[in-house]
Amino acid sequence: MKATDRTEPLCPYFGRCGGCAHQDRAYEDQLESKKTILGEAIGTDDIQVFSDQPYHYRNRMDFAFHSQGLGLREKGAFDRFVDIESCAISNPELNALLTEVREFFKGVFYFDVRRRFGAFCYAVIRTPPGDSSISIVLNQKDKRLDRAVARIREYGEVTTARNLIVTYVPHNRNVSISDEYEVVKGGDMLSAEYLGRRLIFPVQGFFQVNQTMAAQVHTYIAETVQKYETKQAHLLDLYGGVGAFAILNAPSFRGVTILENYEPAIRAAEQNIASNAASNVETLCRDARHLAQVELPQPLFIVLDPPRSGIHPKTLKHLSQLDCNALLYVSCNPKHLRHDLSELDRFQVKSAALFDMFPQTPHMESVVELIPR
Repeated sequence: MKATDRTEPLCPYFGRCGGCAHQDRAYEDQLESKKTILGEAIGTDDIQVFSDQPYHYRNRMDFAFHSQGLGLREKGAFDRFVDIESCAISNPELNALLTEVREFFKGVFYFDVRRRFGAFCYAVIRTPPGDSSISIVLNQKDKRLDRAVARIREYGEVTTARNLIVTYVPHNRNVSISDEYEVVKGGDMLSAEYLGRRLIFPVQGFFQVNQTMAAQVHTYIAETVQKYETKQAHLLDLYGGVGAFAILNAPSFRGVTILENYEPAIRAAEQNIASNAASNVETLCRDARHLAQVELPQPLFIVLDPPRSGIHPKTLKHLSQLDCNALLYVSCNPKHLRHDLSELDRFQVKSAALFDMFPQTPHMESVVELIPR
């Protein structure tokens, strides 16, 4: 990187906080670097690049309670924290709730990550457009748990968040989500709108943190699908979550199957199917490793959005043997994308797009269109 490519970081914590790595790089340079990385992973530099605002985009952050207040881990340290008053990559609504939580929970008995002692672990703040939630994550073994919950209930009387959750986690696991939780205010679902359709998703589940870029991904996939003759075809939404790809593209297909192994996501998907009148969509709560046991009509198209760890070898093996007209691979990890494409050698890259879902960081989202050789 040339000296002229450097820029002044917007965040006062840059260099100490472990959250961002690229704020000292010009945004154009960040995009070019990510395009190069993706190109090396997929074997072509013919890549469309989509981007939006480089700051104030995130609608989810997990802040840790610590001795000075509420913050993020120090760069290179698991047990030291940078106190954060405002996060430059988070949207204004999220930062407003951060201020609110910091002020209300001053001096609480925080969880010491080294000694594994204390009650208050994390405040998980989510602010998709028009909605909001705060999950206060507690160590379920702490002796002062009742006092902690009582304090959170007091907060529920004054918070501006639409939903407030108490989440209980084991003291020996560094996690911020759990199936053990209770609702203090509102509910345990959030909602977001894409392509004119409203979708709900669990507060405890995965959903994209950058609403604008996620919308661009959905638009891109819908436009790619519409280039094919699909009216008599079937769509498999693999790792389907709450059914976003399935429901948004359902009008283009005869039938659609959502395959997902997280039960709360499947329950949300079923509600999304009903509320969006997507009568040709069905759900299967099953691990993707068991894809070989699923009967899929022909002709077949596939959209898959695996976790950062990539596709399980069993799933890859079956995918490589499936007869499908096109496979749209949504990836957040170029390293695993490279590996998975090498196993899917019956397919070739027809097109590729990069979506800068995570500006100021090395992470990216991509969509690779694969067709049979």
